[in-house]
Amino acid sequence: LDFKSLYPSIIRTFCIDPLGMAFPGPDPVEGFEAARFNRREHILPGLIEELWKQRDLAKARQDVPSSRAIKILMNSFYGVLGTPGCRFYSPRLVSSITRRGHEIITKSRSFIEAAGRQVIYGDTDSLFVRLDPKADGEACQEEGAELARALNAWWAERLAEDHGVQSELEVELEVCYRRFFMPTLRGSSEGSAKRYAGWVEGDPPRLVVKGLEAARTDWTPLARRFQRELLRRVFLDEPFEDWIRGIRRDLFAGALDEELVYRKRLRRDADEYGASLPPHVRAARLLDRAPRVVRYVITTKGPEPVSKQQAPIDHHHYLERQLAPAADGILGCLGTSFSRIAGDQLQLF
Repeated sequence: LDFKSLYPSIIRTFCIDPLGMAFPGPDPVEGFEAARFNRREHILPGLIEELWKQRDLAKARQDVPSSRAIKILMNSFYGVLGTPGCRFYSPRLVSSITRRGHEIITKSRSFIEAAGRQVIYGDTDSLFVRLDPKADGEACQEEGAELARALNAWWAERLAEDHGVQSELEVELEVCYRRFFMPTLRGSSEGSAKRYAGWVEGDPPRLVVKGLEAARTDWTPLARRFQRELLRRVFLDEPFEDWIRGIRRDLFAGALDEELVYRKRLRRDADEYGASLPPHVRAARLLDRAPRVVRYVITTKGPEPVSKQQAPIDHHHYLERQLAPAADGILGCLGTSFSRIAGDQLQLF
């Protein structure tokens, strides 16, 4: 379940605005840290309301670039209020948004759990709810949509009673995952923020990956492809051990070398870095003229740019620093590990 544009909707609902805080008037809307907001005289809520309408129109005509641009613009109101360089900067304004958001997520979680469902994870604007694992895809969609409707109605009633405001909060069912994976934080049973993968049934079915190695461009193409395929096999209960061993064999045979290229952006000129040089900077210094994005591989003599590679590729590096980390977060949940599956063969190389 996802709160659609949560921070902008909080600004609209609770009339959060610099002008409204400066002149709260009679019967203001209460914020946090003693902030109070005028119910009628304000600017930001009206601006966001108009942008909200424009975004809905853009989505209706399937204008994805405009919809995304308007979403970023709406979210920027919160960001600029929390920037000390902004003339309207105020910790009380920011707190009245962020603390309200935390309150909304916490109370929504309690509402869902009181309804008999388990919330397995919640972040800034979303809640992941475990539904009946025996239900089919259509039943899960219906239950999720009904849960969103019930939560919207509950918030409308609560906010009218507690604050005398009209709720602009909008909870929507974003997606139903048939299978779901979320690695835990080290030494904890809590999920790792914004890092998960799920299998969505449909025509065609699809794998969704957020925040894991498979979704990050600072990992090699091989690691990303490897993790996505491993997730797919696990979600569909397909065998994976022989496939992992096959990937390891192909790696050391050199058949996957084209997928071993790292891409990393230079944040400044290569000669401006200090004594401790990250691999992409070391590779960049071997070039006559370093590009902004350095393409390099790890060789037996260290990082080298692709265009000037001299030493053989260090395949052990890719096995230990790319494939193993990409696999172990998943395999650990299955009671095994990458080294247990592939490690017994490493002595051959």
